[in-house]
Amino acid sequence: MRQVVEALRLAFDHGGRQREIARALGVSQSTINEYRGRFAASGLPWPLPPEVDEAVLAARLYPPTPHARVLRPEPDWALVHTERQRPGMTLQQGWIEYKANEPTGYGYTQCCARYHAWAETVEPVLRQVHVPGDKVFVDYAGQTMPVQDLSGGTTRDAQIFAGALGASHLLFVMASCSQTLADWIAAHVAMLEAFGGVPRAIVPDNLKAGVSRPCYHEPTIHPTYQDLASHYGTVILPARAKHPRDKAKVDTAVQIVEREILAPLRHDVFTSLAELQHALAFGCARVNERPFQKLAGSRRSVFDALEHETLRPLPAERYELAEWCTAKVNIDYHISVEGHLYSVPYRLVGETVTVRLTATLVDILHSGRRVALHARSARKGRMTTEATHRPKAHQRHLEWSPSRLVAWGRSIGAPTAAFVDALLARCPHPEQGYRSCLGLLSLAKRYPADRVNAACARAHAAGTIAYRSVKSILEQQLDRLSLEEATPTRPLPAHHAHVRGAAYYEATATGTEAVPEPLPVVASPLTLC
Repeated sequence: MRQVVEALRLAFDHGGRQREIARALGVSQSTINEYRGRFAASGLPWPLPPEVDEAVLAARLYPPTPHARVLRPEPDWALVHTERQRPGMTLQQGWIEYKANEPTGYGYTQCCARYHAWAETVEPVLRQVHVPGDKVFVDYAGQTMPVQDLSGGTTRDAQIFAGALGASHLLFVMASCSQTLADWIAAHVAMLEAFGGVPRAIVPDNLKAGVSRPCYHEPTIHPTYQDLASHYGTVILPARAKHPRDKAKVDTAVQIVEREILAPLRHDVFTSLAELQHALAFGCARVNERPFQKLAGSRRSVFDALEHETLRPLPAERYELAEWCTAKVNIDYHISVEGHLYSVPYRLVGETVTVRLTATLVDILHSGRRVALHARSARKGRMTTEATHRPKAHQRHLEWSPSRLVAWGRSIGAPTAAFVDALLARCPHPEQGYRSCLGLLSLAKRYPADRVNAACARAHAAGTIAYRSVKSILEQQLDRLSLEEATPTRPLPAHHAHVRGAAYYEATATGTEAVPEPLPVVASPLTLC
């Protein structure tokens, strides 16, 4: 309307001719003629009254025509927007359903343009500003790369892991065999080492390996993923489900990776994952070094100048992949992990503990605190026991062994050691003699060592290998008596007065009674009345 007002001013106030006005405004003479004709038809005076502004002037000069074209019925854009959130639903499918109900409706191109114009009015896009060293966005690309196995003749698809820092847009690309937990953790470790530091937060998608249970308010992070975050001193902030703008940075990075790194490699043949990784690293370095189109510098230069120094330092030790599980403490104060038994403090019998498994260690936690640490063993059915985990009574019982009991007897004296050795030897199983040996230990606490040695020597000599024999000797003080020398045994004579001999039995067999020799008369000490 400003051009119309200026044309009217030049015509009425300055008396300008139509050709001069058209030359001054840069329009055709017919346009100036149309302005003057519409103004004359409107009936407005010149100069214009104060209440006539540009909007009123436009309405008077260009009134709506009585035969205006009737607009076509539009779809319910709110319903279309809601239906688009469903899996597999597209704008094309929504347009097909719309045309089925409204055959005279808009075409597909016009329908898409009107929907996007409507969406911009209800969903303004937030331009996020990322602080250096604050966040890194990670995800897997939808595109994979084939890797051929020359020995087996098979081909497998390698997964492409991508990460992007928020402020500098620095990219990291890595090839993995799969999207399992082990490869997911390994990619994170390699990414942080490539950056040379740790950002304050990691923003992943809701991948099953990283987020066990997606939730808008409280997503459940996988224990191993959370353990990695604790090791590096960062936090996990999963993107909201069905909100791609939460991780728009990595989505853009994935698009760049697919277009500028993977696409140039589409004709190459890779025979190993390491060969593919070398090509990806070369392409990633090329993208990071390429200058920005509208900004000064490149991803690498901005990272070196601004973001690298804001990252937290890497820990001294590299993160070791850990698996997590739970186990219940059995009555024998052991838990079973992969068929092997590991001990825990006996006070936790019946409790449920958390087990952290690494390649070499078994870390057992209760209420978030470590209660036991063992070397990992693959021997199923065997047992790894820490002595301090047993009750005191069990410790004292297991402290006794045959060699230890003999050593204890030797500390008292050689006779006692010989007696203990004989006591254990007479039992079918050595543990059957433990109680008798413990009885001797109690006697050694009440009697001097020399008396115990003497009692054991007397009992051993008498052949009575028993705790009661030693106890009786000590109580009767027989140990104070000297041992008598053994009396030699005298053999009986072959001929004796009380022996009948072989001749007697031969005579009986032939019927001739042999007259026995008279027995010697022995005086009786008793006098018979």
